[in-house]
Amino acid sequence: SQWYLDVIAAGDLVDSSPVRGCMVIKPTGMALWEGLRDALDARIKAQGVQNAYFPLLIPVSFLSKEAEHVEGFAKECAVVTHHRLRSVEGGVGVEPDPSAQLEEPLIVRPTSETIIWHMFGRWITSYRDLPLKVNQWANVLRWELRTRPFLRSAEFLWQEGHTAHASAEEADALARTMLDEYAGVCERVLALPVVRGAKSASERFAGAEETYTIEGLMQNGWALQCGTAHFLGQNFARAFDVQYQSADGGRELVWATSWGVTTRLLGALVMVHSDDNGLVLPPAVAPMQVVLLP
Repeated sequence: SQWYLDVIAAGDLVDSSPVRGCMVIKPTGMALWEGLRDALDARIKAQGVQNAYFPLLIPVSFLSKEAEHVEGFAKECAVVTHHRLRSVEGGVGVEPDPSAQLEEPLIVRPTSETIIWHMFGRWITSYRDLPLKVNQWANVLRWELRTRPFLRSAEFLWQEGHTAHASAEEADALARTMLDEYAGVCERVLALPVVRGAKSASERFAGAEETYTIEGLMQNGWALQCGTAHFLGQNFARAFDVQYQSADGGRELVWATSWGVTTRLLGALVMVHSDDNGLVLPPAVAPMQVVLLP
């Protein structure tokens, strides 16, 4: 609604971008994200997860290895086809150099399951390597047609956790635990009450066997998805042939999870706490702290 756009503009959180669907997060908005990030990062590390970083560009062949995954993201992907530009002959401006076409197109990451599972295939050989738990703080790009700052944008910031386990029970338990961590940050740091639940089959993450979610209730009565955790089963392990040698000497596929929250939480923060007088923020993440003296 216009009220939401007016509040974030008056609060100096974001500005419009020359790239359609993208936003410029201003210092106040970035300070909010940093406060949330620091609180959540500590909780993630407390679960034995280590931070890492994976490439922004992903070979297109990786995305096609998991059928449901490619079906879920194909229409949102931005594709890089050339590695060099050239000046337009006889004119002003630049264009892709035909001689610089890539042998294989690259996808600007919409999510990182595929490239991370390619790497997991290198890192996992034995049951002693499990569980493997990594997280990255990054940006992703999903070509959205209808956008709104923080709530839905083409490019956004997030964290994405990825884990590999020796058993389905352990993997599923980890996904549920991370959902609880998300709920804890929302309720105790952002003062944002949420409801835990599971997505229907049609709403699950592409390639997941189960998607767990936390939903926040906005002032207008709408529910907003605030974070998800996915039990991926063995789908990605099978697609990327990630096996380990078990204690009895056999070869088995690992079990997987992925989970994440995004800058959408900042939009939820605005909609839950703010009013017609403007931006209202909970003290734990407010960039400016005020003390009233009697």
